[in-house]
Formats: sequence, C-alpha cells, structure tokens
Amino acid sequence: MNQETLILGIETSCDETAASVIKNGTSIESNVVASQINSHKRFGGVVPEVASRHHVEQITMVVEKAMKEADIDFTDLDGIAVTQGPGLVGALLVGVNAAKALSFAHGLPLIPVHHITGHIYANRLVDKMTFPLIALVVSGGHTELIYMQEHGHYQIIGKTRDDAAGESYDKVARTLGLSYPGGPAIDQMAQKSQQPVDFPKPMLHDESFDFSFSGVKSSVINQVHNAEQRGKDLSTEDIAGGFQQSVIDVLVSKTIRAAKSFQAKQIIVAGGVAANEGLRQSLLSTCELENIQCSIPPIHLCTDNAAMIGAAGTIGYLKGHRADMALNAQPGLSIERF
Repeated sequence: MNQETLILGIETSCDETAASVIKNGTSIESNVVASQINSHKRFGGVVPEVASRHHVEQITMVVEKAMKEADIDFTDLDGIAVTQGPGLVGALLVGVNAAKALSFAHGLPLIPVHHITGHIYANRLVDKMTFPLIALVVSGGHTELIYMQEHGHYQIIGKTRDDAAGESYDKVARTLGLSYPGGPAIDQMAQKSQQPVDFPKPMLHDESFDFSFSGVKSSVINQVHNAEQRGKDLSTEDIAGGFQQSVIDVLVSKTIRAAKSFQAKQIIVAGGVAANEGLRQSLLSTCELENIQCSIPPIHLCTDNAAMIGAAGTIGYLKGHRADMALNAQPGLSIERF
C-alpha cells in the first residue's frame, strides 16, 4: 500500500456532482462539489430526473475544475475511480459514462467504487485506519455496521430492518415542518431542547446488531398528529431532542457492543448522518470512556464528495480492481459482493 498514486475520483450517486484528485489515497489535491440542494429543497427531497439533468450540465466543468485545482494533466493520473452504485440509476449513469469516456480517451485504468466504501475511506483522508475495525455507516439510505479485517474487506454484521436513520430524520423533519434536508434541521433543534420527549428506543437491548427506526419515527408522527387534532401545543425542540436522543442511543450502544464483540481496535463513522453534532459528541465521549479509538471525518467529508471516492478507489487500484467499457451503474450494488 506504499505505491505512489494519483487518482481522479468522480461521484454522482445522488444530488452532488463531484470530482477530486487524491494522492496516495490520503492527500486531497482538489475536491470540487456542485450541490443541487437548492433545486430539490422546494420538493422536500431529491427528484431523480432533476438530479440527472443537473449532473449532465455540471460534470464536465466539475472534472475540469478538479484537474485545474490539482494542477495536473491526465497524463499524470494513474487511474479514474467512479461510483458504480448504490444510488439513483440516472445519476450514477452520468458519472459512470463520464469516467468511461475519460478512461478511454486517455488510456487510463477505470476503477469501480462502491459508494459506501467511499464514505468509509473518507476517514483515511484525516486519520490512519487501524484494523480490525468497525464502521458505523449512517446516511439517508443506509444504516449498517461493517466489520473490516483489512483494506477492502467488508462484512455486514448489522443493518436496518426498515428505515435508515437519515430517512427517518427527513420524515420526522417534514412532520415538524422543518426544512430539507431534515438531518441538520433536527440536529439544530435538538441542541435547544430543555425537556426531550421520551420516545421508544427500538432494538436497543436486542442481541443482534440490527437496527429499526420505523417505530420511533411513527411514534413521533403519531404524537404530533394527535396534538394537532386536540389543538395542543408541542415544543418542536423537545420533540426533535427526544427523537434524536432515541436514535443516537441505539446507534452508539450497538456500535460499542459490536466493537467489543469483534475486538475492534477502532470505530469509524461514515455517511451523511456522521455530520450530526449530537451523534459525534455522544460517540466520541462514549469511546473515550470505553478506551476505544474513534475516527469521524470533518463535516465536509461526511456528505457526498469525490475525495472519498478517490480514497476508496486508490485501495481498489492497488488491489488490481479494474473495469472495462462494459461498466454499468448498479443502483442496488452490494458491498459484500463488491
């Protein structure tokens, strides 16, 4: 893993058009992200067709800017890494086809990357990864605990049985009349809570490492709707605070238990919900008490970006993972078969 590398990463799995140049899998030479959040905000969520059109409009400019900021030519690159899946199929296709075109035009290796491995390897851009480790993946579409024995090895030991944590945040935020995206809005509200409402903590004491968030989400929605029907005022801050506390308690408890069970030397956090301040504080403080090493990327590397794809792609490049011009987007790509 000591080989000198320079990888161009491309990410278009959802609503961020991104390109980045990564040196040696750990150094960010450039990291350009064109966000579509304002386009989707009025719909209360990502509209796949709109996202795809924006990717088509932005991809060439974003790649050119990333290359310019890194001050390199395509002849300097060792390979091009691109998100193959999971994600929105139309959005993924834009990045995959852009990467294939660049790979063909410049004779560069094409490296497929699983989106979640990208989130995991965002940690390597700021901290050393110490194996074996447990990765807590928390995003809009994923909530998983992944055991890693070494680079490129992924074993799912726990996952959500229904809603992902981020998905629940968005639905609760919509119920509370908060802006999209829901995660940051609820996080901010929760910090102001004086008396958090006591909500269920699903599967907290279950022996498995699986999660379930539909119950607490439904409990919040029912309480809000019942209050509205009775004309009763509720504190948005306390509802948000109680919901967030329920989710965080379950995430932290299961992650710590998994780390102990698998004798992990490190816990890393990955995905957009890793930007949640309540989760960050709770997990860091609990890991300190338990004497477990914990790594959480800075907030700008928690949300979708191409630096993480370049970092994960570097591992793929060194392990000899290659794709040909038949590479296609796979919206349901499994991390364990990757």
